[in-house]
Amino acid sequence: MSKHHDLVIIGSGSGNSIVGPELDHLDIAIVEDGTFGGTCLNVGCIPTKMYVYPADLAEGARSGSALGVSMSVDAVDWPAIRDRVFGRIDPISASGRAYREGPDCPNVTVYNGTGRFVGDKKLDTGSGEVIVADRFVIAAGGRASVPDIPGLELGPRVHTSDTIMRLDDLPRSIIILGGGYIAAEFAHVFSALGCDVVQVVRSQMLRSHDRDISIAFTAAAVERWTLLVGHVPTAFRIADSGVTMVLAGRPIDADVVLVATGRVPNGDRLNLDATGVEVDAESGHIVVDDFQQTDVDGIFALGDVSSRWELKHVANHEMRVVRHNLIHPDDMIRSDHRFVPAAVFTHPQIAAVGLTESQAMAQGIDYVTARHNYGGVAAGWAREDTSGFVKILADPATGLILGAHIIGPEAATVIQPLIQAMHFGQTAHDVATRQYWIHPALPEVIENALLKIPRPVTD
Repeated sequence: MSKHHDLVIIGSGSGNSIVGPELDHLDIAIVEDGTFGGTCLNVGCIPTKMYVYPADLAEGARSGSALGVSMSVDAVDWPAIRDRVFGRIDPISASGRAYREGPDCPNVTVYNGTGRFVGDKKLDTGSGEVIVADRFVIAAGGRASVPDIPGLELGPRVHTSDTIMRLDDLPRSIIILGGGYIAAEFAHVFSALGCDVVQVVRSQMLRSHDRDISIAFTAAAVERWTLLVGHVPTAFRIADSGVTMVLAGRPIDADVVLVATGRVPNGDRLNLDATGVEVDAESGHIVVDDFQQTDVDGIFALGDVSSRWELKHVANHEMRVVRHNLIHPDDMIRSDHRFVPAAVFTHPQIAAVGLTESQAMAQGIDYVTARHNYGGVAAGWAREDTSGFVKILADPATGLILGAHIIGPEAATVIQPLIQAMHFGQTAHDVATRQYWIHPALPEVIENALLKIPRPVTD
């Protein structure tokens, strides 16, 4: 007979955070088929940013001459960088699993296997047991995709973001496939640490970002590594000594390849048809409503398996919504996806929230734009920054901010006042004039951009 639980959570990333004292009265199961803690902790945003910081230091040393300080990078100890990263992360993952499996969580059962539905709210855990439950939360995440190119097969010479950070040695050369945020971040990391980088982009660098940002980053990238835009490799040849990529009829050799061409949700691995959960035919994401409910009563979904944003802070927000709705089924709350920010931790750093100019035009939304360069404020002078800028879109009738796009130092931090303003309905004029802006600090570039937005004419 199948074992019954009150709640089954598929995935141990953000889904694991649902479990807390408020649910101690429930018999809960967590089903996990990989490393405990999910993508962000183990192979995603946390370890990558721990690599980005030493890369930033190395790149900063090389650019010191513009400030009158001559510096160089004497050596890069890749094993030391790797071991610092995973020496912290691996114990967190292991302790998280041990905690859930231990005496402090007597109401939680952890199943180690790949969950797959075999009936209505009936799950084969992949561990030899089949379980049923009144309620499910599908938080199974996503995975890296690998394009179908002859000879391109994962292995010691071909990696995704899941494995590239655990290399034994720093490669002398690397080919990076893709033009999104993962590709941009790793291109920065490997270039800054001394690798010969060749990045191959099918269409446009960071094409989901505002076009002005994409153009600016492309210009910055070509100064640091070989960037081949508008190309698709036709074949790969993998050997013990390295990799050969065939591109436009010519061979390009490297030690390793990083495939960063996108990610896909893991819903296709769950046999969702067996329990009736709807999946978007185009994207593969589980379809949910504003309450994070699927079309099957009692089944919720959150994070990368259902969200087109595929960002950890979005998954965490959705997790809090699901947790509330599990505890308060008669007083449920909705997810708020109006103003989802994102950052690219490359060099220069990038951050964005809200509409791009192309999106505003396509949707027929009236807007005005304002732009201010980092070099136009004192903190930018201090850095001799000549390429960073802030671009803001606003509603000319109300002065409300519609979108913001930043490329430059600490962009992911500098953008936060604009995210707050959008969430709380503050106008550009009020944000600029009704608070102090520390002088001379980087956020002054935000203040100056806001001051360029015309104040709405009121009756």
